[in-house]
Amino acid sequence: MQRIRLRYTKRGRLRFTSHRDFQRAFERALRRAEVPMAYSAGFTPHPKVSYANAAPTGTGSEAEFLEIALTQPRDPQALRELLDASLPTGLDIVDAVEARVSGLAERLTASVWELRLDGVEAAEAERAVGVFLAADAVEVERRTKNGMRAFDARGAVVDLRVVPESATDSGSAGAGPCAILRLVVRHETPAVRPDDVLSGLRAVADLAPPVPAAVTRLAQGPLDEESGTVTDPLAPDREAEPAGHNTAPGTAAATAGVDPVSA
Repeated sequence: MQRIRLRYTKRGRLRFTSHRDFQRAFERALRRAEVPMAYSAGFTPHPKVSYANAAPTGTGSEAEFLEIALTQPRDPQALRELLDASLPTGLDIVDAVEARVSGLAERLTASVWELRLDGVEAAEAERAVGVFLAADAVEVERRTKNGMRAFDARGAVVDLRVVPESATDSGSAGAGPCAILRLVVRHETPAVRPDDVLSGLRAVADLAPPVPAAVTRLAQGPLDEESGTVTDPLAPDREAEPAGHNTAPGTAAATAGVDPVSA
């Protein structure tokens, strides 16, 4: 059995697809591409696909990961291209490697998020971020299936700052002020999500954007505590490849990780 690890995106309107919607679309893509999938045993066999730390519905992502098990070996790059062609634009397979080192899920220890706050001045966002970071703890509440739950949204935050709006972003949501936040957060229990940090900014600094924030995950993977960067979780598999083995396009960018300041 061969295991292939894939990185995929949720872009544009496809950010509103639920994880279950993506699962259905991906399984259809596997059938269209005639991928020799391994199946579970039992009365209702299903393809052996393992998903890792999917982003919440409504958020975009450049760094979602999954692993598939095959009954016959396939070239990861050729498989990536077949699957990408079988998925709708916005759900894009952007990287593929053969699994050679165990523990992909355990490598996903942190995420880098971008939060676009339309209608908020950068100076006001800077003030609110300063108040948030200066707090020892920021208690927020989230509704769960067992009711409202209170927890600290500050402890998991590695870095939070206002970053300049890029030329490609400028004017994308119309005229008016816009603050862009870059958030690096550890994956802890309970999980601290971008909307929890926004709730914390509202609670401690009265920062309330007039429209919902546009949230995109830029990266997830191992956290380098010294630099505060999140590095490529597929790098150990690439490093374990035999000499001369081809790597997929985009490897250099993925391996570099995402710096919370310059990305």
